[in-house]
Amino acid sequence: MKREVPLLITAVIGLFMILSFFVPHQALSVPADFLQASAVILVGFGYVLGGANALRVNFDAIYRRQPGWGYKVVLVVSLILTVAIGAIEGPGFLNEGRRSKWIYDWIYSPMSSTMFALLAFFIASAAFRAFRIRTVEAGLLAAAALIVMLGRVPIGDVMTDGLFRWLPGGLHLSTIQQWIMDVPQNTAKRAILIGAALGVMSTGLRVILGIERSYLSGED
Repeated sequence: MKREVPLLITAVIGLFMILSFFVPHQALSVPADFLQASAVILVGFGYVLGGANALRVNFDAIYRRQPGWGYKVVLVVSLILTVAIGAIEGPGFLNEGRRSKWIYDWIYSPMSSTMFALLAFFIASAAFRAFRIRTVEAGLLAAAALIVMLGRVPIGDVMTDGLFRWLPGGLHLSTIQQWIMDVPQNTAKRAILIGAALGVMSTGLRVILGIERSYLSGED
């Protein structure tokens, strides 16, 4: 019963949500909306559980003086202070003039920008390794990447300003890179999204039918 009951609940609710999508009747849509709202509430409790787990893991690392425990102290203090300030300010804690809004604008946002700026160097390193031209496909990928990167900055148009003057209206790298992003890139992206959607559907059916049981504490 420890496995059968969760499997039954999952199958019933999954089939009910699929049925409510294809049958727009009040008898199905109202319970379906209630279940979706309940899922949002469960996700909220998941955030609370994740925060508590982060505190537990970092407190343990601080107590054991593991390498880098000073950074964990900063993390724990920041987490507690941010949550406490938000709880004290209550609803509208991200409105203008609130302390939480100041923390978000002047601490969190600059740190996020710094993190993404650092990621640019890792992306450049990964691109250098990926663009080693050994096949025709790799050459096409490298050429497309070079056009897109140069076409995104003004120097790309400056470099190609005099090359295509004979064409009506001229032709610049920015125009070529936009075509690459709109046509070939969108085509590949949509194919990937379709494949991902089919994967999600197949995984959902496996869960509903009881074939996939990894969510049952790793039991088969």
